[in-house]
Amino acid sequence: MNQEHDAKQPEKEQWELRLYVAGQTPKSVTAFANLKKLCEEHLHSQYRIEVIDLLQHPELAKQDRILAIPTLVKHLPPPLRQIIGDLSNTEKVLQGLELRLLKP
Repeated sequence: MNQEHDAKQPEKEQWELRLYVAGQTPKSVTAFANLKKLCEEHLHSQYRIEVIDLLQHPELAKQDRILAIPTLVKHLPPPLRQIIGDLSNTEKVLQGLELRLLKP
């Protein structure tokens, strides 16, 4: 018998986040720094951030219907969410990502 299989631990939910930016503007850099800090504090190692620079790949804006930048898109866990701006208002970002529901 496989002991690892018998002593199953519940899998932690993985968060998939995409941050759409346009180059290394101050707002883009701030948004990434704020997102990284928020993820470290609230999601620990349960997240993956993909940064998409629309100056290099403008065609990718269509797939998530990006109208403004920077924009954060949460793909997993559902539901899909978008947050526009530099993510400096931590409380609103937590609410937008529905992290406030997880933590009292």
